[in-house]
Amino acid sequence: MPKENETTPATQKALYAIEQLVLFALHQRLIAPADLDYSRNELLEQFGFSEPYAEVFDQAPLDSPQAPLDALIDYGFEIGLIPENSDTYRDLLDAKIMGLLLARPSAVNAEFNRLTAEQGISAATDRFYKLSIDSNYIRMDRISKNVYWLQDSPYGDIEMTINLSKPEKNSKEIAMARLLPPPVYPKCLLCRENVGYAGRVNHPPRQNLRIIPLELNQEKWFFQYSPYVYYNEHCIVFHHDHVPMKLTKDSLKRLLGFVESFPHYFIGSNADLPIVGGSILTHDHFQGGRHTFPIQKAPKEDTFTHPAYPGCSLSIVKWPMSVMRLNGEDPAVLLECGNAIYEAWKVYSDPEAEVLAFSEVEGENLPHNTVTPIVRRGDDGSFEMDLVLRNNRTSELYPEGIFHPHREMHHIKKENIGLIEVMGLAILPGRLKEELDAIAGILAGDTAVYEAVKSETNHPLAQHAAWAQELVERFGMALSREEAITIVQNEVGIKFTHILEHAGVYKRTPEGQAAFRRFVKSFGVNGL
Repeated sequence: MPKENETTPATQKALYAIEQLVLFALHQRLIAPADLDYSRNELLEQFGFSEPYAEVFDQAPLDSPQAPLDALIDYGFEIGLIPENSDTYRDLLDAKIMGLLLARPSAVNAEFNRLTAEQGISAATDRFYKLSIDSNYIRMDRISKNVYWLQDSPYGDIEMTINLSKPEKNSKEIAMARLLPPPVYPKCLLCRENVGYAGRVNHPPRQNLRIIPLELNQEKWFFQYSPYVYYNEHCIVFHHDHVPMKLTKDSLKRLLGFVESFPHYFIGSNADLPIVGGSILTHDHFQGGRHTFPIQKAPKEDTFTHPAYPGCSLSIVKWPMSVMRLNGEDPAVLLECGNAIYEAWKVYSDPEAEVLAFSEVEGENLPHNTVTPIVRRGDDGSFEMDLVLRNNRTSELYPEGIFHPHREMHHIKKENIGLIEVMGLAILPGRLKEELDAIAGILAGDTAVYEAVKSETNHPLAQHAAWAQELVERFGMALSREEAITIVQNEVGIKFTHILEHAGVYKRTPEGQAAFRRFVKSFGVNGL
């Protein structure tokens, strides 16, 4: 560490970065004018300085804190504040710095409530979302690197993304994380205790996280944004306590209650069973945001009514998965109808369609049927609920799941199909960026890579070998680079559409759709 007040190019650069960050925080209203000197002094102390930058400098507002942040983190590594200059350790210091330039949770909550009262909930979420970006909790510099394209399909456009925003740990960090004891505090990434938490190698830092308290169904919940924002204003609504996910009538009531308070947002829940559920089943939570997903644009194929639920329409939706759509003006009626369908589905079996509600395991009935529910408001203020039917059975032929991406698709995606992908937004693993680029290179004439892929079982593209050969047979190896990229993306999009069809309980065949209608008819609708 340099001696106190020692002037070197590195110290001057760090001191300048502190001034830039403090002014950025002031201009973006992360801090108030009264906090300016206090915040500067906090950063000076953090980096071992006793005096601020003394030279005249350009005070034009920055669009992002990233450049001065990177400069300050570089300096932090030089003086030993982080042991390695890796993404994991840089992120730990990044969040610590921005946490010093952010209002306390109580002040953020007070501003959210004031804006809601004075200007409406949309203005409050606009401000809170911007704060989450400006505080670098949402890393837009990384999210902007994600690969995105629209894929034409028989069900309309499907949104395709390759997610590059979540940093990967290096092998040393992975090994170190394995040596650490299981986390006790916070219990998981969704617990409210994450607010202000410094983080560690096996837990991301959260000093720059802020959350908003909510009440849903007379219970305490919280609202925050996802740091990875897979879509516009991607938010998470999570329970006050660390309680496991369980999909019940109360869950549906909470979803409807949320869109009453946040009519500009959709909200949905992952299913609550393994294989068809989300990645975090240990903490009850929902996901929402301000985005129109492909499923919302999907047309209705058949519409019915039910005598017990006046004013509520029920429809089968043209979608690769099995979707029942409910629409009505009265959320109470919609709740009763949606819950009745859910309860009917939980115990419904149709062996001809490979749908079994239970399997006997050690004398107990293991449930297989559940739903992925999605709720939103219509342009006319009505309430709309999609219930996506799910089943998590496995078989000898499909040990990962009968209604799950089948093995021939695992080179593209083998993870669970959760809420976001159910709605038609693919979140493909970051590894595919380089892998697909290399396969496009093969179609553009890279014979050396192609021969290596075919002959080397440990080649980085080995899992794509059969697919690469199929593409070469169909398209040759004389394409331009641009043509090859377009073709590879299109083929991945077609595969993802098939993955959604694999996850659909009732297939898009005459037999599958007849079976779907058998279930609908068993529910007692009119018009079938």
